[in-house]
Amino acid sequence: MENPSRLILLFFVLIPCFFGLTFSAPAEVIHSSCKVTQYPTLCEKYLSVYPPAVQRSPRQLAKAALNVTANRALAVSNFIKRMSASGKDPAERKSHAGGAVRDCLETLNDSVDRLRRSVTEMERMGRYGSRSFKWHLSNAQTWVSAALTDQNTCLDSLLQDKSAAGVRVPIQRQIVAVSQLTSNALALVNRLDSHN
Repeated sequence: MENPSRLILLFFVLIPCFFGLTFSAPAEVIHSSCKVTQYPTLCEKYLSVYPPAVQRSPRQLAKAALNVTANRALAVSNFIKRMSASGKDPAERKSHAGGAVRDCLETLNDSVDRLRRSVTEMERMGRYGSRSFKWHLSNAQTWVSAALTDQNTCLDSLLQDKSAAGVRVPIQRQIVAVSQLTSNALALVNRLDSHN
Protein backbone atom coordinates (compact mmCIF):
# COMPACT_ATOMS: atom_id res chain seq x y z
CA MET A 1 0.00 0.00 0.00
CA GLU A 2 1.19 3.53 -0.85
CA ASN A 3 2.44 5.70 2.04
CA PRO A 4 -0.46 8.09 3.03
CA SER A 5 1.86 11.05 3.61
CA ARG A 6 3.31 10.64 0.11
CA LEU A 7 -0.20 10.58 -1.35
CA ILE A 8 -1.10 13.80 0.48
CA LEU A 9 2.08 15.47 -0.73
CA LEU A 10 1.40 14.31 -4.27
CA PHE A 11 -2.13 15.74 -4.01
CA PHE A 12 -0.85 19.19 -3.01
CA VAL A 13 1.76 19.19 -5.74
CA LEU A 14 -0.36 17.90 -8.64
CA ILE A 15 -3.72 19.57 -8.00
CA PRO A 16 -2.44 23.17 -8.39
CA CYS A 17 -0.57 22.12 -11.54
CA PHE A 18 -3.69 20.43 -12.92
CA PHE A 19 -5.80 23.54 -12.45
CA GLY A 20 -3.08 25.89 -13.67
CA LEU A 21 -2.58 27.44 -10.24
CA THR A 22 0.80 28.79 -9.33
CA PHE A 23 1.96 30.11 -6.04
CA SER A 24 4.60 32.77 -6.52
CA ALA A 25 7.36 33.03 -4.02
CA PRO A 26 7.03 36.15 -1.88
CA ALA A 27 10.29 37.61 -3.20
CA GLU A 28 9.01 37.31 -6.78
CA VAL A 29 5.75 39.09 -5.92
CA ILE A 30 7.60 41.90 -4.17
CA HIS A 31 10.06 42.22 -7.05
CA SER A 32 7.32 42.36 -9.69
CA SER A 33 5.21 44.75 -7.61
CA CYS A 34 8.11 47.08 -6.90
CA LYS A 35 9.05 47.26 -10.59
CA VAL A 36 6.10 49.66 -11.10
CA THR A 37 7.53 52.10 -8.55
CA GLN A 38 9.95 54.93 -9.16
CA TYR A 39 12.34 53.61 -6.48
CA PRO A 40 12.18 49.80 -6.77
CA THR A 41 15.25 49.05 -4.63
CA LEU A 42 13.85 51.13 -1.79
CA CYS A 43 10.48 49.45 -2.25
CA GLU A 44 11.95 45.95 -2.00
CA LYS A 45 14.08 46.91 1.00
CA TYR A 46 11.09 48.04 3.07
CA LEU A 47 8.58 45.40 1.98
CA SER A 48 10.81 42.33 2.15
CA VAL A 49 10.63 42.36 5.97
CA TYR A 50 6.91 41.56 5.94
CA PRO A 51 5.62 37.99 6.36
CA PRO A 52 4.96 35.86 3.25
CA ALA A 53 1.17 36.24 3.54
CA VAL A 54 1.54 40.01 3.13
CA GLN A 55 4.23 39.70 0.49
CA ARG A 56 2.03 37.59 -1.79
CA SER A 57 -0.92 39.99 -1.84
CA PRO A 58 -0.75 43.21 -3.91
CA ARG A 59 -3.38 44.77 -1.63
CA GLN A 60 -1.51 43.84 1.55
CA LEU A 61 1.76 45.06 0.02
CA ALA A 62 0.18 48.42 -0.80
CA LYS A 63 -1.20 48.69 2.72
CA ALA A 64 2.19 47.74 4.19
CA ALA A 65 3.87 50.40 2.05
CA LEU A 66 1.39 52.98 3.33
CA ASN A 67 2.04 51.99 6.94
CA VAL A 68 5.82 52.16 6.43
CA THR A 69 5.46 55.56 4.81
CA ALA A 70 3.16 56.96 7.52
CA ASN A 71 5.55 55.78 10.23
CA ARG A 72 8.53 57.26 8.41
CA ALA A 73 6.70 60.57 7.86
CA LEU A 74 5.91 60.70 11.59
CA ALA A 75 9.59 60.07 12.40
CA VAL A 76 10.57 62.92 10.06
CA SER A 77 8.02 65.19 11.72
CA ASN A 78 9.63 64.45 15.09
CA PHE A 79 13.05 65.08 13.55
CA ILE A 80 11.90 68.51 12.33
CA LYS A 81 10.54 69.33 15.80
CA ARG A 82 13.94 68.52 17.30
CA MET A 83 15.72 70.58 14.64
CA SER A 84 13.46 73.57 15.23
CA ALA A 85 14.23 73.43 18.97
CA SER A 86 18.00 73.24 18.41
CA GLY A 87 20.36 76.16 18.47
CA LYS A 88 22.83 77.69 20.87
CA ASP A 89 21.03 80.95 21.48
CA PRO A 90 17.40 82.15 21.37
CA ALA A 91 17.88 83.96 18.04
CA GLU A 92 19.19 80.80 16.38
CA ARG A 93 16.36 78.70 17.84
CA LYS A 94 13.86 81.30 16.62
CA SER A 95 15.24 81.14 13.07
CA HIS A 96 15.11 77.33 13.14
CA ALA A 97 11.50 77.38 14.34
CA GLY A 98 10.39 80.13 11.99
CA GLY A 99 8.58 80.41 8.68
CA ALA A 100 9.45 77.53 6.41
CA VAL A 101 10.34 75.07 9.17
CA ARG A 102 7.05 75.70 10.96
CA ASP A 103 5.13 75.42 7.67
CA CYS A 104 7.06 72.28 6.81
CA LEU A 105 6.16 70.71 10.14
CA GLU A 106 2.51 71.58 9.63
CA THR A 107 2.34 70.17 6.10
CA LEU A 108 4.21 67.05 7.16
CA ASN A 109 1.73 66.48 10.00
CA ASP A 110 -1.05 66.80 7.40
CA SER A 111 0.83 64.27 5.29
CA VAL A 112 0.96 61.78 8.18
CA ASP A 113 -2.77 62.22 8.73
CA ARG A 114 -3.53 61.66 5.05
CA LEU A 115 -1.38 58.55 4.89
CA ARG A 116 -3.15 57.14 7.95
CA ARG A 117 -6.52 57.88 6.31
CA SER A 118 -5.40 56.03 3.20
CA VAL A 119 -4.59 52.96 5.33
CA THR A 120 -8.12 53.14 6.77
CA GLU A 121 -9.56 53.34 3.25
CA MET A 122 -7.56 50.26 2.26
CA GLU A 123 -9.08 48.36 5.18
CA ARG A 124 -12.61 49.22 4.00
CA MET A 125 -12.21 48.29 0.33
CA GLY A 126 -14.01 44.96 0.27
CA ARG A 127 -14.05 42.61 -2.70
CA TYR A 128 -12.02 43.43 -5.84
CA GLY A 129 -14.18 44.99 -8.53
CA SER A 130 -17.03 45.93 -6.19
CA ARG A 131 -18.39 49.45 -5.97
CA SER A 132 -17.03 49.67 -2.42
CA PHE A 133 -13.57 48.62 -3.62
CA LYS A 134 -13.48 51.32 -6.30
CA TRP A 135 -14.77 54.01 -3.94
CA HIS A 136 -12.28 53.31 -1.17
CA LEU A 137 -9.41 52.81 -3.62
CA SER A 138 -10.16 56.21 -5.15
CA ASN A 139 -10.18 57.78 -1.68
CA ALA A 140 -6.85 56.14 -0.81
CA GLN A 141 -5.32 57.38 -4.07
CA THR A 142 -6.53 60.90 -3.30
CA TRP A 143 -5.12 60.88 0.25
CA VAL A 144 -1.72 59.53 -0.82
CA SER A 145 -1.48 62.06 -3.66
CA ALA A 146 -2.31 64.84 -1.21
CA ALA A 147 0.37 63.56 1.20
CA LEU A 148 2.93 63.71 -1.61
CA THR A 149 1.83 67.27 -2.43
CA ASP A 150 2.28 68.22 1.26
CA GLN A 151 5.84 66.90 1.19
CA ASN A 152 6.64 68.80 -2.02
CA THR A 153 5.17 71.96 -0.49
CA CYS A 154 7.49 71.53 2.47
CA LEU A 155 10.51 71.19 0.18
CA ASP A 156 9.51 74.26 -1.84
CA SER A 157 9.07 76.43 1.26
CA LEU A 158 12.46 75.35 2.64
CA LEU A 159 14.15 76.38 -0.61
CA GLN A 160 12.53 79.82 -0.58
CA ASP A 161 13.11 80.73 3.08
CA LYS A 162 16.61 82.11 3.69
CA SER A 163 16.15 81.93 7.46
CA ALA A 164 15.95 78.14 7.21
CA ALA A 165 19.47 77.87 5.74
CA GLY A 166 20.92 76.42 8.94
CA VAL A 167 18.54 73.44 8.99
CA ARG A 168 17.57 73.19 5.33
CA VAL A 169 19.91 70.39 4.21
CA PRO A 170 19.18 67.84 6.96
CA ILE A 171 15.43 68.47 6.77
CA GLN A 172 15.45 68.29 2.96
CA ARG A 173 17.29 64.97 3.09
CA GLN A 174 14.62 63.53 5.40
CA ILE A 175 11.72 64.91 3.37
CA VAL A 176 13.14 63.58 0.10
CA ALA A 177 13.47 60.11 1.67
CA VAL A 178 9.85 60.11 2.85
CA SER A 179 8.69 61.48 -0.52
CA GLN A 180 10.33 58.53 -2.26
CA LEU A 181 8.49 56.12 0.03
CA THR A 182 5.23 57.99 -0.59
CA SER A 183 5.76 57.85 -4.34
CA ASN A 184 6.32 54.09 -4.10
CA ALA A 185 3.24 53.60 -1.92
CA LEU A 186 1.13 55.57 -4.40
CA ALA A 187 2.39 53.42 -7.29
CA LEU A 188 1.46 50.24 -5.38
CA VAL A 189 -1.99 51.63 -4.54
CA ASN A 190 -2.52 52.69 -8.17
CA ARG A 191 -1.49 49.20 -9.29
CA LEU A 192 -4.58 47.80 -7.51
CA ASP A 193 -6.71 49.51 -10.16
CA SER A 194 -5.49 46.95 -12.68
CA HIS A 195 -6.29 43.99 -10.38
CA ASN A 196 -10.08 44.46 -10.24
